[in-house]
Amino acid sequence: MRALGIDLGSKRIGLAISDSLGVLATPYGLIERSGKHRDDHCKIAELVEEEGVGCVVVGMPIDLRGKVAVAAKNAAAEVAELATVVPVPVNTFDERMTTALAAKQLKGIKNVKKRIDASAAAVMLQGWLDSQA
Repeated sequence: MRALGIDLGSKRIGLAISDSLGVLATPYGLIERSGKHRDDHCKIAELVEEEGVGCVVVGMPIDLRGKVAVAAKNAAAEVAELATVVPVPVNTFDERMTTALAAKQLKGIKNVKKRIDASAAAVMLQGWLDSQA
């Protein structure tokens, strides 16, 4: 089953997708925020249908002490909204340090800002896939 990883940002939504066996996550791309969650979620739902995705995994920004801060509460609210739009289960997974790991992987590559969100989504999704094995 393919899984779609999502890194929710205020300006962009990073996307990653797994292979059909659910073993390897790969950066997929970005959705530029439209200003309306519903419109953004409809784009995600279209992608789910087009790519044959069986579940969505959204990164939860838990703080380094493991506490649910304001960003995580906002993400949880958006995840609940997203779950009403996409036709597959929506899961969450701790995304601590994913952006830092993605930045390390992309060191020296041009246009890192355009790639970091999708790469962070891939790091998070890979962690989720590994936890499911």
